[in-house]
Amino acid sequence: MKVYTKTGDTGETGLIGGGRVTKDDLRIEAIGTVDELNAGIGICRVHAGPGGLGERLEAIQRQLFDAGAELGGLRDGRYYRQAFQPHHVEALERSIDEQTEALEPLRHFILPGGSELAAHLHYARTVCRRAERAILRLHRRDGVEALTLVYFNRLSDWLFVAARTANRLAERKDVIWTSEEV
Repeated sequence: MKVYTKTGDTGETGLIGGGRVTKDDLRIEAIGTVDELNAGIGICRVHAGPGGLGERLEAIQRQLFDAGAELGGLRDGRYYRQAFQPHHVEALERSIDEQTEALEPLRHFILPGGSELAAHLHYARTVCRRAERAILRLHRRDGVEALTLVYFNRLSDWLFVAARTANRLAERKDVIWTSEEV
């Protein structure tokens, strides 16, 4: 099987189950941003190593792949498959709560940074927020599962807490934001 098909050479791409849209369609923008987030989380996994955060990041990558498949099919289509169930969101919330218990209380805004893993997790969080916005635009036009919107909102929270956890594990302090006087 060849990687290139030439079917997208005119600026269109296929959807799961058939149909074609332009590559700048809201649906493709959402799918592409989720794919970018998945790649960013892959970078985080490399830095996290096995177990712990790395294990959770792999599970998230698999869920994001499912999200791309959900977004790539029309809700009334034959091949449509919902990506998320309540337990996916609940797992993120449990993990957030468990990690938060081991962290210093947050009393200030923090800047992305600290350890290398934390910086990558903060970056992934910003891509997650962009994916959430792209999915919301698609939702306004075509409708998206409500749980998908919830999942991406919760995932960005998880990535923030995971960045703080990465700093704690690396014995690095979170970078506290202070206003610069001009």
